[in-house]
Amino acid sequence: MTDGAQSEGLLDADSTGRPGSTAVVVGGGLAGITAALSLADAGVRVTLLEGRPRLGGLAFSFQRGELTVDNGQHVYMRCCTAYRWFLDRVDGAALAPLQDRLDVPVLDAEGRPGRRLGRLRRDALPVPLHLGRSLATYPHLSLAERAGVGRAALALKALDLADPALDERDFGGWLTAHGQSARAVEALWDLVGVATLNAVAQDASLGLAAMVFKTGLLSEPGAADIGWAHVPLGELHDRLARKALDSAGVRTGLRTRVTSISPQQNGNWKVEVPGESFDVDAVVLAVPQREAHDLLPEGALENPGRLLEIGTAPILNVHVVYDRKVLQRPFFAALGSPVQWVFDRTEASGLRAGQYLALSQSAAQDEIDEPVSALRERYLPELERLLPAARGAAVTDFFVTRERTATFAPTPGVGRLRPGARTKAPGLYLAGAWTATGWPATMESAVRSGISAADAALGALGRPRDHLFGYEEAA
Repeated sequence: MTDGAQSEGLLDADSTGRPGSTAVVVGGGLAGITAALSLADAGVRVTLLEGRPRLGGLAFSFQRGELTVDNGQHVYMRCCTAYRWFLDRVDGAALAPLQDRLDVPVLDAEGRPGRRLGRLRRDALPVPLHLGRSLATYPHLSLAERAGVGRAALALKALDLADPALDERDFGGWLTAHGQSARAVEALWDLVGVATLNAVAQDASLGLAAMVFKTGLLSEPGAADIGWAHVPLGELHDRLARKALDSAGVRTGLRTRVTSISPQQNGNWKVEVPGESFDVDAVVLAVPQREAHDLLPEGALENPGRLLEIGTAPILNVHVVYDRKVLQRPFFAALGSPVQWVFDRTEASGLRAGQYLALSQSAAQDEIDEPVSALRERYLPELERLLPAARGAAVTDFFVTRERTATFAPTPGVGRLRPGARTKAPGLYLAGAWTATGWPATMESAVRSGISAADAALGALGRPRDHLFGYEEAA
């Protein structure tokens, strides 16, 4: 079938009597889903095309025997207002609740007895006093290091995020210049930064790092409260997302890979897939940067080669199933160990006996291709060092998931490579966590990019856009 949009009646007049606007969204990750919902909510007839057999992009679930496994642990914070809007829009907020108040247990594998456990938590006080007591009693830093962290935080708060020069500097160098010891970087700055940026401080743009810390820890008292899915990610990003898309009237095509996108003489766009084509008013390209580069028509970007200069960074996830409960907390972060963050995924996975722990290992360039046997030899003894109850427990399953291109690399200078939502070709828009959202490659960035692309498209189509900004009120 050709000209699928026309054959489906997608060009019929709307309730105002104007010809109905049509759009194709290419890519069914969070950016594409968000763009499709935002366009459909404004009365645009939308077709969403995704090459995989599911929605959700790189935040998905799969089956392993009786276990439902997330490909990796994903969290968000209260300051992630766009992702919170997304959860509300797909009726999934109750399934991914936020902490009442930030509380992160931090275990030091090499700490002295009685000082192995520290906590990063906030009080009900205004910024920056909300973290004052936690920092003052944090056992993993000396008194002098704690005072130095406070001074660096105030200096970070004073940075102007609109200054493009910040993007050219590395965060590690800035921390050193502001008196931060190697231990302070490990026990605090990288503890947070590696998980949110997917890079250690020395490899991260100061601009992106400053954005993370200013927004998450130094804006509002509750901004850094952590939320995560208490169900498989597929429940939120696939099943509930499909339900919301269906209710909005979006036509969704899975296992449908777009082969070309081309402008037409009448100002429309032709989107081709095997055996079908779509003639539409607007296209949102919501795929990874390299795939976007390959699909972009000539002249759509002034320098399309810049997309290929945006590096990628891997995330390794280690999954361990024990025959008994070895962890009493829902999660913790670790110091003095290759282990970074550990989450209890027992209930969400459907495991009936024992305990299932997921280890999220960001900035995993050195480990991403290591064999499972080597990772098992490394991580099981580390878990026993951190969790005494694991020493007598049997491991009933051990496996890994690898996302070699999990995020864009937040290296210094990456800001000038990230394009905005609009291209030089009228009617063609870009979305994805790698676009110029101001955020690192997070679920928040992906959703914001979808909203930005929809905003640009609706403006050009003369459609209402007020509904797009409701997420700012979720803070």
